[in-house]
Amino acid sequence: MVKLKKYNGFLKLFVIFLTLFFITSCSQKNYNLTKIEGKQLPITEKDAETPAIENFIKPYRDHINKDLDSVLAYCPETLDKSTGKWQTSIGNLLADVCVERGNIVFKAREKKSIDLCFLNHGGIRAILPKGNVTTRTAYEIMPFENNLVVIALKGEQILEMTAYIIKEKKPHPLSGMTFTIAKDNTAKNILIQGKPLDVNKIYYVATNDYLANGGDSMTFFAKGVEKFDLNYKLRNVLIDYFKSVDTIPVAKDIRITEE
Repeated sequence: MVKLKKYNGFLKLFVIFLTLFFITSCSQKNYNLTKIEGKQLPITEKDAETPAIENFIKPYRDHINKDLDSVLAYCPETLDKSTGKWQTSIGNLLADVCVERGNIVFKAREKKSIDLCFLNHGGIRAILPKGNVTTRTAYEIMPFENNLVVIALKGEQILEMTAYIIKEKKPHPLSGMTFTIAKDNTAKNILIQGKPLDVNKIYYVATNDYLANGGDSMTFFAKGVEKFDLNYKLRNVLIDYFKSVDTIPVAKDIRITEE
């Protein structure tokens, strides 16, 4: 570490010397810029390695890898986002987990309960493979820094949400709500927590901060009457859930049906 500091100090003095030399030289002569040239310098793993630096960071890398690869739970089958038309096994799990873990924070902080969760299909970036589940698994599924957010929406915006789902034709993660797609491509028999939708009621919807700000054209979230940032990253939601179970349950219930 001492050698590294001395090297950095020498490097800084050398840069200062070159700068002063260049300024002094330019002040004595008149120069005109006529051409700028550049070329690509490929960097390979071998070229990038510096033994001294590699030896310095290796203990930290090993420690991080040990934490990432520690087993948290077991998954009985592979869950991915390409297994269903209107819902997927991993999407169901993610939405369910957000309701379950999010409610722990939301109830304690706001004395309210989350009614449903709606996320985006594209936000799931990896499968949940059969076998041991690790912290690294959570990072692969949710590599972004998105926070879990709760938006208070009127029943009218819930109708807009169902219209969005039908129009998009993607299996977006959904929990706490079920409905049927009628032949005219409208939603009917909408149930939230098992009860019929009330257009005059306020519902607390969990999502991520990207969607809460209108991402993926989810403009209905912008019409929310109140917003609660739980300061709880979706990745950490997954990690905490994995730590709390031995074997991950696979949700088989149908949430969206067609006539």
